[in-house]
Amino acid sequence: MAIAYPHFIGSEKSAMETGIILSPSSPSPSLPHVILTQDELKKIAAYKAVEYVESGMVLGLGTGSTAKHAVDRIGELLRQGKLKNIVGIPTSKKTHEQAVSLGIPWAGWVTAEGEDGGGRCKKFIVIVDESKLVNHLGGSGLAMPVEIVPFCWKFTAQRNYVVDLYFKREIGDLKVASDAILRLAGVVEHGMFLGMATTLIVAGECGVVVKDK
Repeated sequence: MAIAYPHFIGSEKSAMETGIILSPSSPSPSLPHVILTQDELKKIAAYKAVEYVESGMVLGLGTGSTAKHAVDRIGELLRQGKLKNIVGIPTSKKTHEQAVSLGIPWAGWVTAEGEDGGGRCKKFIVIVDESKLVNHLGGSGLAMPVEIVPFCWKFTAQRNYVVDLYFKREIGDLKVASDAILRLAGVVEHGMFLGMATTLIVAGECGVVVKDK
């Protein structure tokens, strides 16, 4: 999924002053001067996200190649005793199986979110590597997933299907586009997290950038 970077507003200046964000001219001290693979960048972003996790939290455990690294890290910290009393809520069967294999306690399935999406979360952290950043949605060659009622090919946990939606050009106002897509017959949800994320973590060759809303 592509992340429309300019649409996530963060206080970069204050974050740089406190050392949370590394400027492009200041390479991360934790990253060696080598070319990192995309998976290594995903792992760096995921580990940074887990720094927000504290003992006693109830966590929504995400799905995907980047989220997998975060779940692995949470399991590792639980085994080491650095995290305690964590309860995970898996967002897919695959994540549930991973959490169980790592010994992460879980509290059941997320079966419905409603139109407010992650509104019930105190924090909503998006973790990506820099390849996922685009100046705008549409025309980038990347797809946006859309969940629809069954008449295509991939099932979701709710027995619906997922199709990839490609835009030939910039789609403009994201809220207007979101509403238009959701009004289409058969559409259940789409992959735009508008107004939901509280933190964006991006791993790149120059280091890790953290943007707080």
